[in-house]
Amino acid sequence: MIGYVGTGASFYECIRYCLEDKIDLSEEQKILKSLKDQLQHKDRAEILEFNKCFGDLGELTSQFLDVAKLSKRVEKPVFHFSLRPAPGDKVSRDQLIEMGKECARQFGVTDNQYLIILHKDTNEPHIHIVANRVGFDGKVAKDNHSYRKMDSLCRQLEKQFQLKEVLSARRFLPEELRHLPRLDSRKEKLKTDIRDTLKQVNTFQQFEERMKSLGYAVLKGRGISFIDDKKVKIKGSEVGFSLAKIEKILQLKHDLELKQEKQRIREITLQRDMDKRGHTPVQKLLLKTAHSDRQEDFEVLELIKQLDKLLNDLLKSEYVDQSVSPELLKEARHKRKRHKPSL
Repeated sequence: MIGYVGTGASFYECIRYCLEDKIDLSEEQKILKSLKDQLQHKDRAEILEFNKCFGDLGELTSQFLDVAKLSKRVEKPVFHFSLRPAPGDKVSRDQLIEMGKECARQFGVTDNQYLIILHKDTNEPHIHIVANRVGFDGKVAKDNHSYRKMDSLCRQLEKQFQLKEVLSARRFLPEELRHLPRLDSRKEKLKTDIRDTLKQVNTFQQFEERMKSLGYAVLKGRGISFIDDKKVKIKGSEVGFSLAKIEKILQLKHDLELKQEKQRIREITLQRDMDKRGHTPVQKLLLKTAHSDRQEDFEVLELIKQLDKLLNDLLKSEYVDQSVSPELLKEARHKRKRHKPSL
């Protein structure tokens, strides 16, 4: 389970974001994306639960603001949470509602106004909870230690609903678990897109055009960086594809293409010469065998081996699933317990 918690000053903007479709997608783009990934980009949001509030965006905003005025000291009356199951976890609608209610309870807003909103435009449907920090009695829910509370809530929900166990933020982990590798899905996707693109192209211009068609801006200088459709910038070296490696792969593919073309020309020339001279099938076979022993053919094979080795090295996974096996966590806890000083 992956959680988010934040506070804000505008109920309107927070509720609008949660209730409406993404503003950067046109109606046509929503339909195309839905057909492509089988997700719901049009009318992506569904309200699962109203708690002491009702209505549309305007009515909800007005109700939340009226209650927030009961406290003149709070500057950020908006509580915004989200809960997302880990990849592969299946969670029912009723379970999501129960999770949202538990989140409200943990953050002390059970008796306040809040909404639980389901989003259907991601592989793992997730919920947003928008809550009023100000209660009907004018008291304000505390926002201190929010990240630690959310981390604890996620670990609790994983056990309660038997979900995949996800690593907490590093600062909340014991020392022996802080250096465990974890999945960065954004980087993993970029790495896969670069790898697949390099398989299909032979020049840097083709590589750049292909990456742009996948939604990336390519920045080339002393190194190379990529900016995805969320405006997040990632260096190529961070995913194992530095500019030097990309250029080396493309150069190898270019050299290989030239060698293969020369080899094809020699084979065509040899075949024509044998046909012209009227060689028998046995003589043709002997000539082709002798031809295959030439130095240039060995160079082509060597280039193929170099390219395959380099690609295989780059395709080795640098990340592991961010969920952790129970055995690994148990072992780490055992070590921590064993090293405790005896009293």
